Amino acid sequence: MAREFVKTEITAEKVAVVRIDRPKANALSPELLQELFEEADALMRNPPGAVVIWGGERIFAAGADITRFGGPIEALHIGGLFHRTLDTIAQIPRPTIAAIAGFALGGGCELALACDFRLATPDAKLGQPEILLGIIPGGGGTQRLARLIGSSRAKEMIFSGRQVGAEEAMSFGLVDRIATSRETLFDEAMAWATTFSQGASVAMGLAKRAIDLGLGDTLQHGLNLELRLFAESFSTADAVIGVKSFLENGPGKAAFTGK
Repeated sequence: MAREFVKTEITAEKVAVVRIDRPKANALSPELLQELFEEADALMRNPPGAVVIWGGERIFAAGADITRFGGPIEALHIGGLFHRTLDTIAQIPRPTIAAIAGFALGGGCELALACDFRLATPDAKLGQPEILLGIIPGGGGTQRLARLIGSSRAKEMIFSGRQVGAEEAMSFGLVDRIATSRETLFDEAMAWATTFSQGASVAMGLAKRAIDLGLGDTLQHGLNLELRLFAESFSTADAVIGVKSFLENGPGKAAFTGK
């Protein structure tokens, strides 16, 4: 189905490139969120090897389309769209990378937080500036940001509404890597994603599930979940390939199929 603002392409390396394109600032309107949800839902049901989400060389996403907010009822509806969409992205059982050029603010930052990794240009700015409008983040920012960088840092960012540069963001784990430039961002994101897509991607999905679900519960529950998914991983074709390759050739030489 043709979409106006979000398009997905699967490369030969089994990387799904999800391109957001809504001039001028990739504001996340309800229509864009619906398209993004549909693309993410399709990837969750039929996962590739890895996923890259990017908004082009100029900007990742400036945030929600504030013109669409009226009052509490509209806020509840649009916030629900954000949660449904970003929760689905977070549940894609493969490594996901947000390729951030320029600004990732408000809902744009929340979109990046829903990914497993964040690669940013040297001049990128990230933040949750909702407090400057007299409101709070509503697309998962209070929860995912605090879990990623700790409650104190998250509170400081959210209470102040300030924008954080790439170097500072990397120093406390909001950004995982800094690209050489805007021009090389996409290629670097694709190279990184390909290292995942050519590996044991089903096992990566199981590990992702163990980590994400385990963090939301007790240690014992997490350990029990890990044990169950550990056993499940041995039922994959890649486990057979990996074990056989290790016994015959040593570690790190298996040619996985992603099955």
